[in-house]
Amino acid sequence: MKTPIFDFVKDYAESNASRLHMPGHKGKSFLGCEKYDITEIDGADVLYNASGIIKESEENAASLFGTSATYYSTEGSTLCIKAMLSLVCAGKSERPLILAARNVHKAFIYAGALLDFEVKWIYAKSSSHLCSCPLTADEVEKQILGCNRTPDAVYITSPDYLGNTADIKGIATVCERHSIPLLVDNAHGAYLGFLEKSLHPIHLGATMCCDSAHKTLPVLTGGAYLHISEKGKEFIPHAEDCLSLHASTSPSYLIMQSLDLCNAYLAEGYREKLKATAKKVAELKNSLGELSFEASVSEPLKLTLSPLSYGYTGNATADYLFKNGISCEFADIDFVVLMFTPENTDDDFARVLEALSGIEKKESIRFSPLSLPREDEGRLTLRQAVFAESEWIATERAEGRICASPTVSCPPAVPVTVSGEVITKEAVEIFKAYNIDKIKVVK
Repeated sequence: MKTPIFDFVKDYAESNASRLHMPGHKGKSFLGCEKYDITEIDGADVLYNASGIIKESEENAASLFGTSATYYSTEGSTLCIKAMLSLVCAGKSERPLILAARNVHKAFIYAGALLDFEVKWIYAKSSSHLCSCPLTADEVEKQILGCNRTPDAVYITSPDYLGNTADIKGIATVCERHSIPLLVDNAHGAYLGFLEKSLHPIHLGATMCCDSAHKTLPVLTGGAYLHISEKGKEFIPHAEDCLSLHASTSPSYLIMQSLDLCNAYLAEGYREKLKATAKKVAELKNSLGELSFEASVSEPLKLTLSPLSYGYTGNATADYLFKNGISCEFADIDFVVLMFTPENTDDDFARVLEALSGIEKKESIRFSPLSLPREDEGRLTLRQAVFAESEWIATERAEGRICASPTVSCPPAVPVTVSGEVITKEAVEIFKAYNIDKIKVVK
């Protein structure tokens, strides 16, 4: 597959032209990548008004992912989330209403503050972790029917940070029955469309989704996709404008080259590599299961361990692995998450198994899960709370106060309390569990 962005920049870098344009390093080596770091010079096209090499590359990506349109982001899925929501909010005669599963990334909250849409949260009947909100299609339909007007979109996160996937196909069928767009935060699942049986949201019926290419594909950090399906074609004419609304006018050509090269990577044997890697992850899970480690059911490239039954917290396990040369993606009291791709070596898999084989099993730890606190209705809107006069206070003094901004680190970036909601006693305990000692509250 052609790589028009990479080829253009490579030719320019080797031309020895006088760089009388931005950036200020002028192609001289400081980090080592500067000669490939350019701006929107003649021939380089313009991101979000693409008609040349960027458009050609995005069309290549669309053909690989099987979408009606795919757009690049050099600002991660955060930009794509804001653009998706802008697209469904545009042109409404009344304040837009989004029906959203509660385990949203904080980017959703900030989008709500900027766009001032109303949110009705969907809570799962049973949820045992901050990151998870396992919903059925029936639960989503019940929530749709319970709204006082038809929502402008349904928004879910799948996979979540622990690797849980939603019934996107079933939920998409419900949304189509009610003529509601389904938006999916698929940041952790860019690779899912290349499995033997695709699990990508677009193929399962989503209207739009975002993929963080850099999370699971060989793309520089910040590279992401906004995908639009056949059923969302009405949004295509406005997609670049909505991306541009929230994006920098100085996109990274290093990241765009990385996205461009990824097209060739995906087209040339990636499915076989992915199949082999998914098999290795499954075998590692089985081996750890034989050692009595509890590995959660998850999407194929994640290994999510719950070591409490083995006598260790997730944090303690992650610390132990780090001392053994293994850096994990995420850990908290309950879980430790490891992410694999075809770029991991056999040695990486062997090192994990060897390290965990060396842990002495202890008495099981009993701990109440860090599930999402429930607040049926916010006192303030997202916009009112985020932009309100606010102050930072100690977490132990926050009970009863109204949350101003979603104070939570990334990972997992799922708000413990949503902006505008009252901080409960249960929420304070969760904040403390995540070592959050200060919270921004409305004055």
